Amino acid sequence: MRDEGQRHYTSASRKAVLPVVERLNGLLWYPTLYEGFEFSPNVLYTGATPNQNSVQLCKLLMENFGRRFYFVGSDYIYPRESNRVMRELVHSNGGTVVGEMYLKLESKRSEFMPVLRDIADAQPDVIFSTVVGESTTFLYQTYHDFGLNPKCVPIASLTTTEAEIRAMGFDVGEGHYTAASYFQGVQTERNSRFVSRYRERYGDDEPTNMCLEASYFQVNLFARALERTNSLETSLLRNSVMGAEFNAPQGAVSINPLWGHADVWARIGRANRQGQFDIVYQSPTNVKADPYLVSHGFGHDR
Repeated sequence: MRDEGQRHYTSASRKAVLPVVERLNGLLWYPTLYEGFEFSPNVLYTGATPNQNSVQLCKLLMENFGRRFYFVGSDYIYPRESNRVMRELVHSNGGTVVGEMYLKLESKRSEFMPVLRDIADAQPDVIFSTVVGESTTFLYQTYHDFGLNPKCVPIASLTTTEAEIRAMGFDVGEGHYTAASYFQGVQTERNSRFVSRYRERYGDDEPTNMCLEASYFQVNLFARALERTNSLETSLLRNSVMGAEFNAPQGAVSINPLWGHADVWARIGRANRQGQFDIVYQSPTNVKADPYLVSHGFGHDR
């Protein structure tokens, strides 16, 4: 996904419109993962929060690669707050952050050269990326240019989807990790139909991804709530969707009535040479939303 599209649903955009939505008593359906630590009676959050992606990703990385992390991100609220959460997870489990750098959203490929030089000097075990938008491709391409090996020091992300892997090149993305509720390769009957219908409409070369899937199931939840209430009144719609369940392509999801966030699945994928993700971890069922990380130890998947 390009920067231009990403800006419409960044956390900075959500923070900017939230006072307006609340003042007008609207209902914002927010379809992408975010950094957590927010609640509004006027927002339904259907993407993953840190307890549904960062906790599981940190555990897998520390167990398989090591405890020395390097953070690189775009310079706005989501990357800085997500890195704050990941730093806490790393430190509380005996790890260290050996470097941290931020770049502007529109960073060019050349601007990642000093970042990779610093990474090479710091010698981390893992690179945790919160770079978003078109700059994502430049980070991975520069990594590839430096001849680094994802089998030894992978880039791990919460936002690098099938779309970004296609943009950067399948050979460039191969071997790197993403934590997400949904990948195109999820083995459910519902997802097979979802992918098939999407390809029929948009072409075989257009991959599905986590934000698309979250948008799809939240529209379905909205449609069902609208059918039940026959009203656009915010309080009626919100009350109708609290606790609602839906058989989404990722698996069964529900809107957690305590937080107004979705209980979604936790998965970790490793990009392969076909531009898809091989799923290397999957939660036994959907993970209860915990946007304030009330329980965030490695043992708390649910």
